[in-house]
Amino acid sequence: MPHPPAGAGLPMAWAPGPARWWWVGAHGGSGASTLHAAVPGGAEAGRCWPLLPGARPRVVLVARSSASGLAAAQMAAAQWASGAVPVDLLGLAVVADAPGRLPGPLRDLVRLVGGGVPHLWRVPWSEDWRLGTVTPATTGTLVRTLSALITD
Repeated sequence: MPHPPAGAGLPMAWAPGPARWWWVGAHGGSGASTLHAAVPGGAEAGRCWPLLPGARPRVVLVARSSASGLAAAQMAAAQWASGAVPVDLLGLAVVADAPGRLPGPLRDLVRLVGGGVPHLWRVPWSEDWRLGTVTPATTGTLVRTLSALITD
């Protein structure tokens, strides 16, 4: 599968098989692996758009709430919006990169990037996740919305 030019977004790769949805990290350290462990039902695609012959995989894009993480999410969302990748984007999960309230410029950037995707989920900081204990305690809204979106 050809890769896009540098800076043009995420590469595409054949998925190993079907899944209810795929977690796609917009960048390294996005939190996609943690969400995959915390929220049952999906599969992890790494930092690639998953491709399936004859199907449009459902995808949740994941990014940290840092400026660089949100910029990567914005680039991936623009790539999806251009029609360059044959996936159904369910939305963007923004995983807190630190405890506390986001600074104003980052809150604005979350709103901006979130406005270009079907759904936006904010996943709050979890000290347990930082320590390596993955629990679904902070993913309630994400789980409920995904359950409503995924009916099969």
